[in-house]
Amino acid sequence: MVMEMEFGARSDTGCVRENNEDSYRAAPEMNLFVLSDGMGGLESGEVASRLAVDTIIEQCRRADANASLPLMGARVDGVSEMTNRLAGAVRAANKVVHDAAQRNANAPSMGATVVAVRFSNERMSLAHVGDSRAYRLRGADLEQLTHDHSFVAEQIRQGRMTEQEAGTSTFQNVLVRALGIEPAVEVDASEELVMEGDTVLLCSDGLTHELSDSQIAAVLRENGDAQEAADRLIELAKQAGGGDNVTAIVIRPAQKPVGAFARIGRLGKWFKGSA
Repeated sequence: MVMEMEFGARSDTGCVRENNEDSYRAAPEMNLFVLSDGMGGLESGEVASRLAVDTIIEQCRRADANASLPLMGARVDGVSEMTNRLAGAVRAANKVVHDAAQRNANAPSMGATVVAVRFSNERMSLAHVGDSRAYRLRGADLEQLTHDHSFVAEQIRQGRMTEQEAGTSTFQNVLVRALGIEPAVEVDASEELVMEGDTVLLCSDGLTHELSDSQIAAVLRENGDAQEAADRLIELAKQAGGGDNVTAIVIRPAQKPVGAFARIGRLGKWFKGSA
């Protein structure tokens, strides 16, 4: 069963940078959404992030069209074929970005982060590399579904740095894992149950460096329309300083239309209770 999703997305250069190194793509016919934050300076970051999102979309399309297509990289145990295909697509994106960097002597450090999700059968496949994030709002609770592959995040996980120290560290933007830096990359892949009322957010670090989790949660709760939520997040990040490019994709299961028989049934119960 294919889930019907509604989404809103926006990317902005921010208030300081001259160019936007973030890229995103949505393929609603596949319920596939991808976001990437490029690095390398000048046009290199833009190229890297665009190559990443385009490659992932294309690889998933090819796998859908040909189930016998070889999987790129080792299979991840305990997850579905769809999740393995998504992880394989991220590995393919790593190769494409790495090869592009090797061909360009002016951009040897070209790289990118990526976070990608795909929905089917009330399940969400998730794959990511770097510090672009996926969140899920369920009820009043906002949960970060990804772990940043950054120096400060590793220091926090090892107990060597507090979150407060990390927030002021000069190493905030240092990644320990990214697309394109090495010929192969380790991809984090997982699956999550999707429930009615859930909201999923994909975002670049330009958002999370400016807004707290509580601010993000408030926007997602207060804006019922996915596009309005994405727009509001971007505007708040810019108002807070907009020190980096900022991108947000807000995704929600589409509300199911109420059928005529369901409406009649509820009316019947109301009249019965009123008698």
